[in-house]
Amino acid sequence: MAGERDYNAESEDLQDRKYAWAFDFDVMHPFMIRSFEPFFRKGNVLEMGSFKGAFTRRLLPYFDDITCLEASDEAVAEARAALGDRVKYVNARFETASLPGRYDNVVLTHVLEHLDDPVLVLKRTREEWLAKKGHLFVVCPNANAGSRQIAVLMGLISHNAAVTDAEAKHGHRCTYSLDTLERDAVAAGLKVVHRSGIFFKALANFQWDRLLKTDIISPEYLEGCYKLGHRYPELCSSVFLVCQGS
Repeated sequence: MAGERDYNAESEDLQDRKYAWAFDFDVMHPFMIRSFEPFFRKGNVLEMGSFKGAFTRRLLPYFDDITCLEASDEAVAEARAALGDRVKYVNARFETASLPGRYDNVVLTHVLEHLDDPVLVLKRTREEWLAKKGHLFVVCPNANAGSRQIAVLMGLISHNAAVTDAEAKHGHRCTYSLDTLERDAVAAGLKVVHRSGIFFKALANFQWDRLLKTDIISPEYLEGCYKLGHRYPELCSSVFLVCQGS
C-alpha cells in the first residue's frame, strides 16, 4: 500500500492540465449516462469517487436513493453545497470505508486508474457493496484512444499506456485499455456482461474545450462520434464495462 495521499491536492488544476475539462462535463458525462441507462437496475446507487457532484447530478433523474463515497473532504463539501440532502455522502477511502448496505447499481467513472490497488477495491466492491443481481459500471480513460496514439506518434507521450507527469500529479496510477480493464475486473471475481467504448476521440481534451466554444462542432457531429465509438471501442475516449458478481 502506498503512503498517505493528499486527495485534495490531487484534484487541483495544474498550470498546463485541468483535473476535469468542459469536454468531460458537457460531452462525456451525457454519453456515459446514455451508455449506462439500458443496464440500470431498479433500486439504489452507489457512486464511488463522486468528486464535486457533477456526474451525481446526472444520476438524480434515475434514482431516489444515491450514496456517494469520496476521499476528498473538500470535494464532498462542494457537492453537499450544490446538491443538498438529495444525496448521502461518505467521506472515506475505498480501502477503509464502512457502508450500511448493498447497492443495486455501483458507478466508478474515471476512478479506477487513480487507485493504488484497483483489484482489491473491485473485489471489496463485489464482496461487500454490490447487490446480488446488481450492476457495476466502470469507465476509465483509454490508453488506445485515437488522440493518445497521435500524441505518442508526435513524441509527446512515450507509449499508449504511459502515465504522464501531469496525470501522476492528479493521482493516476495506470492507464487502462479495454483488455487490461477486463483483466482486473475478472481478477476481482467479477463477470463482465457488457464491454464497449464511449465516444470516438481523435483530439486532446484541451483541443475539444476550444472547439466546443465555437460553431465548428455540431450536436450531429457529437452524435456521430458517439455512434462511431460503438464500432471502434478501442479508439474511444474511454473504455466501459458493465459487471456482475460471479
